[in-house]
Amino acid sequence: MGSRPCETDIDEHPENHLGTAPPRTRAWRNGEVVAEGFPVAEVRDHLAGPDVVVWLDLCGPRHEDLRVVSDELGLDPVAVEDAVSRHERTKLDRYQGYAFLNVYIPRVDDDGLTLHELSAFITERALVTVRQDTRVDVDELIRRWDGSPDMDAGEPTTALLLHGMLDLVVDLQLEAVQALDDEADAIEDLVFDDRFPVKEIQRRSYRLRKNLTALRRVALPMREVLNTLLRRDLRFVPVSLVPYFQDVYDHTLRVGEWTDSLRDLVADLLDTRLALQGNRMNDVMKKVTSWAAIIAVPTAVTGFYGQNVPYPGFSQYAGFIASTVIIIVCSAALYIVFKLRDWL
Repeated sequence: MGSRPCETDIDEHPENHLGTAPPRTRAWRNGEVVAEGFPVAEVRDHLAGPDVVVWLDLCGPRHEDLRVVSDELGLDPVAVEDAVSRHERTKLDRYQGYAFLNVYIPRVDDDGLTLHELSAFITERALVTVRQDTRVDVDELIRRWDGSPDMDAGEPTTALLLHGMLDLVVDLQLEAVQALDDEADAIEDLVFDDRFPVKEIQRRSYRLRKNLTALRRVALPMREVLNTLLRRDLRFVPVSLVPYFQDVYDHTLRVGEWTDSLRDLVADLLDTRLALQGNRMNDVMKKVTSWAAIIAVPTAVTGFYGQNVPYPGFSQYAGFIASTVIIIVCSAALYIVFKLRDWL
């Protein structure tokens, strides 16, 4: 799946840039934003304060860019390698003191389905998101955090930030599967259309099945991710936030079930297309056979009267009249019979 590289933004502090775009930073204390847009080197200073939760976003970072974050938060080199690598599977890996999460945000447009990779390091009081392109809308993520009543109700936690991120990802997956559902409806209309455009049905059906397979591949492991987060022995999620994560888990189940049902629907549509195509072929064969039977009558009569031997009406005008009458009567009779049987 393709992605658009992160665009470079220019500001007054180029030393704060990591990768191809500057990082986004924010710090909360007791539900209020206490700092925003600070350099990455100050992350540790903010975490030194009591009850401070920090969010850091990196767009298209390189190995050397993440090394700064790794030193600030003490991240494992293996997890850093996964964050930089492309096309990692959807997963949640646990390390000593933090976890690494990798998910995909799907978008459906005229060119088909595109998957945008989003990784995250989750510590006790810090959330670091790593995205590979600008199509991952972190502004929407910030709006969700700012609009959450729990942010204002008390002390924000990384679990609350993580919930907002996962809720956004799963909602976008639901939007993608809804768009693919609409495409399935459009293909269904084409299948039962009188024009029956076979090539267009085949092309769109193949693309839909390909998109559904890609979406299912990144959405199905989300169940395991949410199950792991909800395990009480791991204590990733506070008890007060369990219902929120359970709601995201239910939406994840819906994405998987919806995707599977759409795959079955596409298979049924293809079977229906083959059945309809077979029925249309049978209708064509009946019509061709019926017309061939009608044409065989004058062929047989003219062949009989074309013999070079004497017969009733041989070399007489009456013979021509008789043969013509036989041809018309027999052909008309066959036409009427085939029409009554719906063969013509």
